[in-house]
Amino acid sequence: MRLCAMQCSRLHSLIMSNHDTGVHIGIIGGTGLGEHLFGNDRALGTLSESSCPETPFGTPSGPIETGTLADGTRLSLLARHGEGHVLNPHEVPYRANVYALKMLGVTHVIASGAVGSLREQIQPGHVALVDQFIDKTDGRPRTFYHEAAVHVEFADPCCPVMRKWLSDAAQAAGIAVHETATYVCMEGPAFSTRAESEMHRQWGGDLIGMTALPEARLAREAELAYALVALPTDYDCWKQHDAPTGESLLQEIIANLETATSACVALIKQALSDTTSLQQEVSPAHRALDLAIWSDKSKIDPAEVQRLHALWGRCFE
Repeated sequence: MRLCAMQCSRLHSLIMSNHDTGVHIGIIGGTGLGEHLFGNDRALGTLSESSCPETPFGTPSGPIETGTLADGTRLSLLARHGEGHVLNPHEVPYRANVYALKMLGVTHVIASGAVGSLREQIQPGHVALVDQFIDKTDGRPRTFYHEAAVHVEFADPCCPVMRKWLSDAAQAAGIAVHETATYVCMEGPAFSTRAESEMHRQWGGDLIGMTALPEARLAREAELAYALVALPTDYDCWKQHDAPTGESLLQEIIANLETATSACVALIKQALSDTTSLQQEVSPAHRALDLAIWSDKSKIDPAEVQRLHALWGRCFE
């Protein structure tokens, strides 16, 4: 079902009326994440709506499932690569995805994604809480704002409030996580050469992936708190693989992904069981546009202000 902006606003109001906590968590991950998180167990909450909002940047990757956690916290889930994993990393409609979540009232985003490890100690099957990025993407639209000069701070791209919340949840659930990791985001869809892999290690990269950017940067432009749970499936090609054949290597990678995904789901479930810290502490990202609009606001086309109202409307009120 596709919803226009007005319908999304009505849906947002309806969800908010249900003992709203002021927190709305969006989860960007793989296909079937809702089933993994909820399944037949409704103790965590329920999913009740599915929508595919129209945005100024087109439609998102696929339908967004929306529901409510047991404590009243709102939740929206989106499969980044679409149903059936049909979208290549460079073809993901990142702007539409982030804008759609913002339209639905999302305040915090948990992203997850498979990565390659650039460090011996970050073993395949582990879980890592990313805190830094190196952007190697090329040609992907990386901003919402083309009719005004908007420069958000991005020194610390992942929300410290959310990272602590997830770290505390991991500790409570007995899940071992790497507390920090620098994620190198490459264009893809082909993987790195061996020389590139060694270069990424020399740059200080810990993980290599293809989807975190511009997603994280757009989240900051939309004033959404953002945290990334990375799932290492194998060592990148800097390290010699032990698997004797390509088929056995693929099986090994799939097994590692399943291990990491299980840990990730358990981590997110534990975190979602208590969102008190998110309710009590405001993320710095929620005021990202306060000093970011450098253009004279009186000179910005009113039509553009209205077109992107979901993102920066409060700055013009």
